This record gives sequence, structure tokens and C-alpha cells, in this order.
Amino acid sequence: MDPGVMKPSTRVVGDTRRDGRRVLVIGSGFGGLAAAVRLAARGWKVTVLERREGPGGRAHAFRQDGFTFDAGPTVITCPNLLEELWTLAGQRLSDHVTLRPVTPLYRMRFPDGSTFDYHAERDAMLRSVRSFAPKDVAGYEALSARVERMYEAGIGPLMTAPVPNVLSLAAYTPALLREEAFRSMYGLVSKHVKDERLRQALSFHPLLIGGSPFLPASAVYTSIHYVERRWGSHFPVGGTGALVRGLVALLESLGGEVRYNSEVSEITLEGRTATGVRLGSGESLAAEAVVSNADAAWTYRYLLPNHVRDHWSDERVQQARYSMSVFLWYFGTRRQYPKVAHHTLLFGRDFRGMFEGLSGEGAAAEDPLLYLHRPTATDAALAPEGHDAFYVLAPVPHLAAGSNWKARADVFRAELARRLSRTVLPGLQAELVTSRVFTPEDFRDELRSFRGAAFSFAPTLLQSTFLRAQAKSEDVERLYLVGAGTHPGAGLPAVLCSAKILDEVMAEL
Repeated sequence: MDPGVMKPSTRVVGDTRRDGRRVLVIGSGFGGLAAAVRLAARGWKVTVLERREGPGGRAHAFRQDGFTFDAGPTVITCPNLLEELWTLAGQRLSDHVTLRPVTPLYRMRFPDGSTFDYHAERDAMLRSVRSFAPKDVAGYEALSARVERMYEAGIGPLMTAPVPNVLSLAAYTPALLREEAFRSMYGLVSKHVKDERLRQALSFHPLLIGGSPFLPASAVYTSIHYVERRWGSHFPVGGTGALVRGLVALLESLGGEVRYNSEVSEITLEGRTATGVRLGSGESLAAEAVVSNADAAWTYRYLLPNHVRDHWSDERVQQARYSMSVFLWYFGTRRQYPKVAHHTLLFGRDFRGMFEGLSGEGAAAEDPLLYLHRPTATDAALAPEGHDAFYVLAPVPHLAAGSNWKARADVFRAELARRLSRTVLPGLQAELVTSRVFTPEDFRDELRSFRGAAFSFAPTLLQSTFLRAQAKSEDVERLYLVGAGTHPGAGLPAVLCSAKILDEVMAEL
């Protein structure tokens, strides 16, 4: 049997219906929309409240000068979790959204000029390893076998299980210890492969969820290898925004609604029980339950009074460790770059030093690992004919580091343009026809992300499982949370799993 993270639900639409009781969902990110669909399928009357003009949260999309840009997630490795949402509504994902496979999953470029095609498909990946680092083939196969065991015995089931306390981990701990999940991800990978470039290629993944492969117990994120291999990598026709719009339409087909330009300023209470929300406009909305897909730290710090928060006090929120932020540059070119893959990773000279600089109040590396997204490699309609659409993501420290991005953004963008022009996009500056940036300050001001952290709480050992924010609030009755700041963490598969956990927890109501 497949592990729980991708296991289709056996529940049918209409089971344990709630006779139209109202639930308010704060935020229309993937976590909020997935939670809304699940609750609507159970019979709740669902209203999603979104402060911006359109849906998606971190996954919003925008059009500019004829180009379509996805603002956030672009790697879809969880089609079965998405399919499950449509199944709950008696529909099929493929009737609303077309997913195309992406291969290679990543094209990686190293400072010495060498390139490595990283594949989700097992045989293709083995061919790449054999060509790139032939002495590491056996080690890579041993690592893959270990990762699969780790996932099936521990990580997979944990992804969809509530973990309110340390005892919740008892069933999974022996397997995780046996497979050395207590190691750093880089350390576990290095135990099996020796080529330094391949070590980096197989251990960069925590970057995509705001973490570091050098921290203790980050070896659990090698499970991403198995998820990629088991379910593949995909991209929606029309961009990730098409997937967001599909979820909104799915919710509406179940009788739910999304209200835009509706910022929640306060979760209203009776004693220590949530009774609804108050909007910035002054309007109050009552509900039997409230689900927050807003940033978890922001929810506790700014939407609830301190006197009801014994667990998530102001002090705890302030002292928590937060993930890095990111600098995003969206741009379009008047020409195409057909040799550039859909997903490209450009590694810098100091892999370890980059992660050390991103922790806490560190400083950005001079040449960080860059992620370059070229969606027009898969869907040419996202740009005018003969053009290409891109975004480049550079990891940077969160706002506690004190950077003034209003003053720094243009200089930083120009540095990225020069690096891309030297490596994979020759002549870039002369080919630009549209451009926009999104900085850590925008994460704070536009997305209400505490300290501008792109992935909420940092995924450290002491901020994971029962030590992370839970689906059921520890402080307020009938308040629930989903999204990157809650268990199991950041990244699209984990966020969708947080909604699945919420579904189980709220079934008690």
C-alpha cells in the first residue's frame, strides 16, 4: 500500500455532513483552498477571505505586458494529492487542469561550467549519474533505497498524521533512527556519494522549503527524492495560477465562495473560543469555526490578543527561528532561449557558506544558488509569440538582518542580470521587455509574512512535528491553522497535507 501522503481518500462526498454550519478560511493560498474544498465536501458552508484582489497567496499569478508569471510555487510533485481534492467533489482534476511532465526536473550548472540533468524518473537519473560521476552510481542506488525505506516507514505517514505531542512520534522513531534521519541531509548524502557536485545536487532541496541541508535531522528531506521519483514532476498548462483558479472553481461548485479585498484584522473571541472575524473595513462575520491560512506567526502575533495565547505568546513568536526570505525577479525577453530548461539551478562557489549566511541575521552570499524558472519551455502561451518568460529566485536573509530593499533592489537585480547573462542567458540586458521584482519587504507587506520570511518558521529539528504550529490551535478553541508554518511544513506537498490533517482534526466537531 502506498504511504499516507499520496493515498487517495476513501471518504465519499456527503459523509459526516455539517448541515451548513459556517466556517471562515483566512487566506486563499494552496493550504486555504485545499482546506476549503475538503470542508465544503463535508457540508460546511465555506467562505474564504482573501485580502488581495485575486487568489493564491504565495502562489498568486499576474499578467504584465502580455506575459503570465507565476509568483510562487512552480514544481508540482504531488498530483495525487491534488486529484484527491477533485475526487472529493465527484470530479476529475484532468477535466479542469492539464498537467504536463517536466524533464529534466532540473538542469544544474556548477561554477566549473559542468552541467548535470537531474531527473525524477529513476532510469534517466541513473544515466545522468553514470555519465556525470560514474564512481558514485552504486552509492546513489544505495542512497535511493535508504530514502525509500525512510519515507515509507516514517516520513510518508507523518506527513498526514496529527502530531500534538512527542508520543505521537513513537510509531515512527525506530525506522527514522535506523535510516539515520538524525544526520544532516548533506552528511547522509555524502556518506553515499563522493563527487562534491553530486553531493550538492542531491542535498540542495531544503532550500526550496526555507531550510539548510547542514542542520541536524535535515536528512528527513532526502524523502523529497522519493516523492519526485514516485510521482514525477509536472507543470500545469496555463501556469500554477491555472491550478489555483481550478481550486477556486472546484470550491464554488461545492457551494463555497471566495471574497477578495477582504483583509482580516482580528479573530473575534468569546473567552478563548473563536467566534468569527472582523475585517479591516469594520465588518464582522460570525462562524462556528475559523481556519487561518495566513502566516502562522502573523496569525498568532497580530490577529489574536496576547492574553489568550499561553502557548504562542508574543515572546515565543519573537524568539522563534524564521526561514530565509527570497528575492524574486520576474522578466520577459523579446527572444527565446531554447537551450534553457524549464527549471535551472545555478550553483555558487560556496555551497555551505551560502546556507550559513542565510541563517538568523546573516548576510546574503555574493553568488548564491539561483533557481531560474522558464515556464515557456513547457507552455509557450505564457509569453507573446517568439518571447520567453522567466523568474529567478535568489535566497536572502529575512528582514531581521536589517536590509533596506527599497534602496537595494535595483542594484541586486542588476547583479542577477549580469550573472545570468554570463552563464545561461547571453545578451540578457538588451533582450528585456518587461520586469518586476518582489523583495522580502513585499513578503511582509503584501503577504503578511512575519519578518518577510518566505517559508514561515525555519524547518529545524526544534520547530518540526509537535514543536511546530498545529492544525488545532493550542491556545484558542475552534481555531485551526493550515499552511507552511504548520505541521508538516513548507512546500506544496506539505501544505496540501496540512489541509488533509485539518480535515481529520475538524471531523471531531
